Amino acid sequence: MRLFILKDLKLDVSVVNKTFEGATFLPDIIAFLDKKAGELREISDAVWDYAELGFKEYKSSKVQADYLESQGFSVKRAAGGIPTAFVAEWGEGRPIIGFLGEYDALAGVSQEASYIRKPRVEGAPGHGCGHNLLGTASLGAALAFKEALAEMKVPGTVRYYGCPAEELLAGKVYMAREGLFSDLDVAITWHPGSLNTVRLGSGNAMNSAKFRFHGKTAHAAADPHNGRSALDAVELMNVGANYLREHVINQARIHYVITNGGGQPNVVPAEAEVWYFVRAPHRHQVEEIYERLVDVAKGAALMTGTSYDIEFLTGCYEVLINDVLAEVMWRNLQKVGAPAFDEDDLEFARRLSETFDKGVVENLRKSPEFQEYKELQGQILNTTLVPPHGKGRSGGGSTDVGDVSWIVPTVQVSTATVPIGCPGHSWQNCASSGSSIGFKGMMVAAKAMALCGLDLIEHPEEIKRAKAEFDEKTKDSPYKCPFPKDREFPLDQF
Repeated sequence: MRLFILKDLKLDVSVVNKTFEGATFLPDIIAFLDKKAGELREISDAVWDYAELGFKEYKSSKVQADYLESQGFSVKRAAGGIPTAFVAEWGEGRPIIGFLGEYDALAGVSQEASYIRKPRVEGAPGHGCGHNLLGTASLGAALAFKEALAEMKVPGTVRYYGCPAEELLAGKVYMAREGLFSDLDVAITWHPGSLNTVRLGSGNAMNSAKFRFHGKTAHAAADPHNGRSALDAVELMNVGANYLREHVINQARIHYVITNGGGQPNVVPAEAEVWYFVRAPHRHQVEEIYERLVDVAKGAALMTGTSYDIEFLTGCYEVLINDVLAEVMWRNLQKVGAPAFDEDDLEFARRLSETFDKGVVENLRKSPEFQEYKELQGQILNTTLVPPHGKGRSGGGSTDVGDVSWIVPTVQVSTATVPIGCPGHSWQNCASSGSSIGFKGMMVAAKAMALCGLDLIEHPEEIKRAKAEFDEKTKDSPYKCPFPKDREFPLDQF
């Protein structure tokens, strides 16, 4: 790993001069990751094959931890008391740069790497959000950054965080509660997507809780007056929650599933349970709406003569954008460029996109984002770079990366791993995540993240600026874990 080969990076002179001014040398991270591409593909494919649900990623976490251990990292397994979490570390001194990885799958989206719907195992989990790619790219970035630190012989520590159960919005929150991110200087991550960009928009904060109602059994026909229906309480709570929707902010989301509705119709159910998510753009808004939802549960219990308890599973913060780090990430994504998709990739994308909902895709292409960048209109796969965008906007989804971002300055890049318009959490997403499209996007992300870390080593003033911005944004609202320190980890409740 010696010098960057500029012709391979496709840099213009202004970018080169601005980025490398005053530098003595920079290790060739891109060439290093290209040499490791085969090994990284094997890891990504293995995790894609395992397709394990949140907090059950035993094989997925092991294959990553074992590999990093073989590459010279010290590995702490079962980090924070979570069986499938781990932290791999190399180096000493500051700055401490952390790369966040994920590897959990989604229920019910099992799929071959094919543009025709063909489950690998009917009803089984699959990587419908590309976390096989997410974790592997972050792992690759951490490995390349470690090699750069070793060659440059400068102080610095690199960590890779193996984070479970992002889809449950829980893994990083429990890790945060144990202080695993507290001494980081910067956290770097990414997410598979349809665009090559650095997003400046956030996601929603969220609470996840199960409400259990307790009543009294009775014969539903002979003496229902002696019963107290827990199911009635669940249904009345849901009615109240649906009326509550009219009186919360437009951006809020309240959704639920009944996880236990009783046994059979001729028995008044003594036990029933409903599982709620409450989302909103900001943490304080979630907390306010959640307290109102708890009042609805109280009212349902009073109306039915039942009692209730709450199993609070997890809560998470919205992502706190760091503009300084976003600038650093963007200039490094520009060094790498967009994925180089070939004709086979484009044909796969064309065939897969034929299965998408045409109305959804049409509305997407009419969105402000696509109207602003006209070159996207004719693309099936994003083969260009889209400048940072979305500042001040809040997406509908949530991520536990948000909690990390309120503890340490954090940046997140996105690269094209699926065709434009691919539905999230779908079999189509799973198919693309197991294809060469997903792999090529993954390698671009790994290179951009590693270069971002190296850029911060070369320009420590950027870390100071990022911290100053972080301190200003959090001075009146420091991070507070959504649940108590002594709360037992509810592995069996998810």
